[in-house]
Amino acid sequence: MNGTSHSHRVLAVSAALAFALAGTQLAPIPAFAVTQETQAQVNETQQKVKQSAQAYEEATANLKALQEKIDENTAKIQELEAAMPAKRAKASQALRARYKNEQGTNVLMSVVLQSSSLDDLLTRMTYLDQIQSSNTEALDALNDAEADLEQQRVELEQARTQAAAEQDRADAALKEAQQLRQDAQRRADEEAAAELAKLAAAADASNGLEVIATSPLENNTSVDWGVSQEDFIASWAPRINTYLEGSALSSCGEQFASAAWKYGVDPRFSPAISNTESSKGAHLFRAYNAWGWGDIDFSSWDQAIDAHVRGLAEGYGYTISVAGAQKYCPPNWYNWYRNTLSEMQRI
Repeated sequence: MNGTSHSHRVLAVSAALAFALAGTQLAPIPAFAVTQETQAQVNETQQKVKQSAQAYEEATANLKALQEKIDENTAKIQELEAAMPAKRAKASQALRARYKNEQGTNVLMSVVLQSSSLDDLLTRMTYLDQIQSSNTEALDALNDAEADLEQQRVELEQARTQAAAEQDRADAALKEAQQLRQDAQRRADEEAAAELAKLAAAADASNGLEVIATSPLENNTSVDWGVSQEDFIASWAPRINTYLEGSALSSCGEQFASAAWKYGVDPRFSPAISNTESSKGAHLFRAYNAWGWGDIDFSSWDQAIDAHVRGLAEGYGYTISVAGAQKYCPPNWYNWYRNTLSEMQRI
């Protein structure tokens, strides 16, 4: 599915709605009722969206850890293989020395006969013991290195097998996440069209004025969910940062984009509300709360952004709507809707 056309229509219809409302001077229209069945479907879908994001993040994290293990194993194997010729040469020399001693005269008797004193004998015995110990150590070192090399190769193969499985899991999770977010965008498109139709009918019934049903959004790139999480964040974070430049929320674009991906929400929704409610964090009534979000203090922008975007997903849907505006700001929903939509179009 092409996310561009759907998102474009969502904001296009919403823009038309704002224009229509402004032109007809309608009184606030009551919020459309949400049935329990519809709300249950929204909650189930939202749960799936969160699960898909979590599965994708877990799979990619596991894949990264496995790749680090593969790199570590590969480096260790290269190190062992580079040192192996010298160890083999040293072990071969030790074997020859041992064979020569074992095949020659009685070494112990020779040492005794050649010693001129007890001290000389002890010195010669110590030296002989050191030679034998050195030969044994050389052979043990080769055996240990070969065992380590084999273990590293086994672990490397296991890590590669696990990485392939995690890659498949990540691909499946990403595909599911993309589809769920595209479905959410499609539903928002349909709901916006339904809202526009109702308002058009209300406008016609009240004064007969024609409602403009389309409104071009020039230079507006819509949301594309057919990409990876990394590409989604890389695409939207700079745009949000440009919008927030110079504000209290400056440089929070990555947090907004990341949360939007995680919860399947239009990445422009929360930043735009921050402007409507607090001039992008300039006027806070609670700590780190730039959205008039209940009576809540937050400990950081990271925590606040995540909580707000999650709350939008769970209580207001994929993107801005009249029903959502009436729920978010009942006393002044029309201006809230128009101002927030206008800001979304700037991002």
